Amino acid sequence: MNIAIYPGTFDPITYGHIDVIKKSLNVFDKLIVATTDNINKNYYFSIDDRISIINNSLFKDLKLNKNKIKVISFDNLTIDLCKKFKANTIIRGLRAVSDFEYEFQLAGMNKKLNSKIETMFLMSDVENQIISSKFVKEIASLGGNIDRFVTRSTVKKLQNKF
Repeated sequence: MNIAIYPGTFDPITYGHIDVIKKSLNVFDKLIVATTDNINKNYYFSIDDRISIINNSLFKDLKLNKNKIKVISFDNLTIDLCKKFKANTIIRGLRAVSDFEYEFQLAGMNKKLNSKIETMFLMSDVENQIISSKFVKEIASLGGNIDRFVTRSTVKKLQNKF
């Protein structure tokens, strides 16, 4: 079975992330969507809330195949996660050229830590490339319409926060 890991904060998951997930499912038999609770970041949603939001977005709102996607949390190195799930590929999403330098360095470090793990960069569709979780939260906090950026259940979760 060909398995990949898609790590990220997903705070919250957006249609940009979902595009990357859908594209990954065209290439891999199984995708592990792994949200982290990195102590170096300030999260808007707790790890449990983010897992719930991801599950609701993917399986309730979009009806994606639960047999092909597993949603988990993690607090260790992504390459250790790959070993645990026998995944040989890390998926990373790119929105703009500005993302590339950081992602390129991250992929290089992961390759140094485990030369058997490859990183695959995927871009979301053009209409979703500008979406970021940060902007979605900001728009929601100011009462703006975020329907085009996140799924229905995520909209409700954000509206309840504000």
